[in-house]
Amino acid sequence: PTSQRSSLPPAAFAPVIVQPQQRSVSRRAVVLGLIGMTVMGVASGGFLLARAQQPAGPPIGTTISTYHGHSYYVHAVAWSPNGQRIASGSGDKTVQVWDAADGSHAYTYRGHTDGVLTVAWSPDGQRIASGSSDSTAQVWDATNGGNVYIYHGHSRAVFAVAWSPDGKHIASGGYGDSTVQVWDAATGNNVYTYRGHSSGVNAVAWSPDGKRIASAGNDTTVQVWDAATGGNAYTYRGHSNTVWLVAWSPDGQRIASASDDKTVQVWDATDGSNAYAYHGHTNGVLTVAWSPDGRRIASGSNDQTVQLWNATAGTPIYTYHGHSDGVLTVAWSPDGKRIASASNDQTVQVWVAE
Repeated sequence: PTSQRSSLPPAAFAPVIVQPQQRSVSRRAVVLGLIGMTVMGVASGGFLLARAQQPAGPPIGTTISTYHGHSYYVHAVAWSPNGQRIASGSGDKTVQVWDAADGSHAYTYRGHTDGVLTVAWSPDGQRIASGSSDSTAQVWDATNGGNVYIYHGHSRAVFAVAWSPDGKHIASGGYGDSTVQVWDAATGNNVYTYRGHSSGVNAVAWSPDGKRIASAGNDTTVQVWDAATGGNAYTYRGHSNTVWLVAWSPDGQRIASASDDKTVQVWDATDGSNAYAYHGHTNGVLTVAWSPDGRRIASGSNDQTVQLWNATAGTPIYTYHGHSDGVLTVAWSPDGKRIASASNDQTVQVWVAE
């Protein structure tokens, strides 16, 4: 894609918080709910139900905050499991952790010597793993940024890191060495290396039950394999160009993959069958994420939009136009009410998802 994925020396850039604002884009109609009841006695001995009308929250697509702490492209964003903080990784070599409600900066992790390409919180929220163009994956304390250890298994850029659902293992994808490596999350010791891809690996994702891993790469394939042994289950070949990201549905029944061929494809996780393609984007699709309830999918593209759509039918719901450059990553809040999207425009935007 046209997105820049190399890194430049970071400039001094203090986090600046932009106050929430309404964007002049079309929004889905919001119906005001009638909530609350007051029971009023009447002379006849009956009763009258008086419903108190309260305003609904802001409409879908409303920008809650814009985070300006980075001085270069923002490649990665992840919510803490409790939804209170966000971690963002950038070409400026930093991971910044900040308050998800108001965008206030908590701390900056500076352990990497080149651009940060991926970040992931541990399932218990105690640690963060990050991968970088410096060829390392680093694991550190999510509270204060204290380094725990550095994983040196890859020979070139680490494009993806993902924790197993039980938090005991980490899988990392190498862009230059074309491998996926699975290692002990407590010690950093390598368990095994998967070598099924013929070119750079851009994404890795564990199935919700932790039994399988899906990986995507420049070879245009998504490969699904046994997480315990590394044995290949099948290879999905529906895309015609680089596959940038892969994501399992929350119930583990389906997989979505985003590609430079301008499509997101959704298919049966068992064997790759029953695929359909979402064609809403006009440029390469760089990221995709399922809502926590599995009903919606968000995808981000070099066309500068984030698009929300029905996960079953592929029908569009809403298009977010808050970014001024390609969207590199999207992530749903744990409650499914907000989305954080990161872009080549150096910002992370947090906005209303429903």
